Amino acid sequence: MLTPARSLSLHAESGRELPRVPAFSALYAKGCRPRHGEVIMIAGRSGTQKSGLALFWVAQMNLNTLYFSADMSAFTASSRLASMFTGDSTEEVEAGMAAGGTHRARYLDALEHSRITFSFGSPITWRAVDEELEAYVELWDAYPEVIVFDNLMDFEGAESDYTAQMAVMSSATELARATGATVILLHHASDKSWEAKSDPWTPPSRDQVKGGLSEKPELSLSVALDPMSLEYKIAVIKQRMGPSDPTARSFATLLCEPNKTRFHPYSPYGPPSALAGV
Repeated sequence: MLTPARSLSLHAESGRELPRVPAFSALYAKGCRPRHGEVIMIAGRSGTQKSGLALFWVAQMNLNTLYFSADMSAFTASSRLASMFTGDSTEEVEAGMAAGGTHRARYLDALEHSRITFSFGSPITWRAVDEELEAYVELWDAYPEVIVFDNLMDFEGAESDYTAQMAVMSSATELARATGATVILLHHASDKSWEAKSDPWTPPSRDQVKGGLSEKPELSLSVALDPMSLEYKIAVIKQRMGPSDPTARSFATLLCEPNKTRFHPYSPYGPPSALAGV
C-alpha cells in the first residue's frame, strides 16, 4: 500500500515525457505528451504505415527498444531501418545488399548504432515475450525502455476474439507497470465503416477502432495516409493527461516517405526528396 506522496515519488521517473522527435512538432502542438511507462496505441486502417510510424518513432527517440514483429519479416524490418538512416529507398537497400562489397558494408554500418532489438514470429505469445525479456535482461542487465507489439491482433488467440484482445491489453498494462517500459501497441481500425469508404484519408474516430480497445491505453493515436499527397494525419483520440478528440477531426499533419520509412513536418511542397534537384 502506498500513500499518494510515496506513489508520486516512486513513479515520477516513469511518468516523464518521452524524447521529442522533430518531425512530430505538429503533434506536440496539439497537446500530445507521450510519456515513459505508458501504454500507447497506434490505430489505423490497413496500409496506413502504422509499422513504419512506430519504427521511425522508436529509432528517432534512440531509446533501448524491444520490437516484437508479426507483420514484418526480419529483412523487411532491417531494410526499412537502413533506408531510414541512409535516405536510400528500400529497393536501393535491397539491391545494395545483393551486390555486396562496399554497398553492403554501407548499410551494415548504418545499422551498427541502432538501439532496436527485434523479435520475429507469428503469432506473438506471452511465453515468447517472457523469454525475450529474460534474454534482454541477461544481455543488458536492464529492461528495455520501449516495447513495441506489432500488432495486437497477431497475439495468439486474439485474431478475432474480443476476450483475448482485452487480455492482451491487460497484460500489456501489467508489463508497463512491472518494467517501467513504454509499451506501444499497433491495432486495426475498421475498413468497412461508412467513414472508411467515404473519407479514407482521414484518421478513424475512436469508435472505429476494432473492439473499442483504444479506450484502454493512456494514449491512443489514430492515423491515416493519403497515398497521393503523402500527407500523414495523426489524431489524439484518447489521452489521459491531456487534450484529445474522439472524433479524430482535430489532427496533426505530417509528410510521409513510405519507401524510405521517413516522416517530416508538413510542407505544401511535399517531402524533402520531392525537392531534389530543384
